[in-house]
Amino acid sequence: MRTTVIETKPVKPKKKSGEGGILNVFSHGILVLWSFMVVIPLLWAVMSSFKDDNSILSTPWELPDKLHFENWSRAWTEAKMSEYFFNTILVVGGSLIGTLLLGSMAAYVLSRFEFPGNRFIYYLFVGGMSFPVMLALVPLFYVMSNMSLLNTTHGLILVYIAYSLPFTVFFLTAFFRTLPSSVAEAAMIDGASHTRTFFQVMLPMARPGLISVGIFNFLGQWNQYMLPTVLNNDPDKKVLSQGLVELAVSQGYKGDWSGLFAGLVMAMLPVLAAYIIFQRQVVAGLTAGAVK
Repeated sequence: MRTTVIETKPVKPKKKSGEGGILNVFSHGILVLWSFMVVIPLLWAVMSSFKDDNSILSTPWELPDKLHFENWSRAWTEAKMSEYFFNTILVVGGSLIGTLLLGSMAAYVLSRFEFPGNRFIYYLFVGGMSFPVMLALVPLFYVMSNMSLLNTTHGLILVYIAYSLPFTVFFLTAFFRTLPSSVAEAAMIDGASHTRTFFQVMLPMARPGLISVGIFNFLGQWNQYMLPTVLNNDPDKKVLSQGLVELAVSQGYKGDWSGLFAGLVMAMLPVLAAYIIFQRQVVAGLTAGAVK
């Protein structure tokens, strides 16, 4: 007897094209609208930084007839944007290094070691994210004054580190949990200490997470205005956010709108450059551990 084998192909479920199409159109429309809301003001500010004051007021939406690079040089020298830039890079650079170092060490211990009070310490950091910084300004001012840290660069760096640690520990604790523990165990078997295992094995593996949380901290610290305004009144140590406000007030009365837009674009360029350079690492850090 002959037996016939009938091959059956799996039936693919039919997609409901109507619902998917409407959802895609709606989501893409929202994205396009959001892009216009973000890109148009940015392009307008860049365009205005190369125009003279009369063109900004009379024809704000037209392209400049001539590129006025003197606006940038005037804002860089006369408005002291160079000093504000140096102070901001010094404060943000020091605070980023301290935040990533201390935050990664605390997150590694909380994610890899079990000890009494582990979850309590973790939830203390989580609770710090929900604590409004405005409520701490008055006691923080008196603490900084008693410690002789007011109007100092290192005092502002310490405050930035304390302000950024809760989110950093929260983010990196979840990231370290996604890393394979077998690599750390192999390093320990080979005789590596906990310190060497962390700095030479686990920390390089956590590079995407460090870059992601570093970008977020960089954005928040670069645009920080409230903390330096309360804790730093030294004219020679003011940061970029304070300088932009002074530039807006002083140049606004003088009518130097072109210099104001030039200073504004100068403040935005480092943030845009940092995100463009590290955008792949940011996405990799945010999506790490989502798919196993």
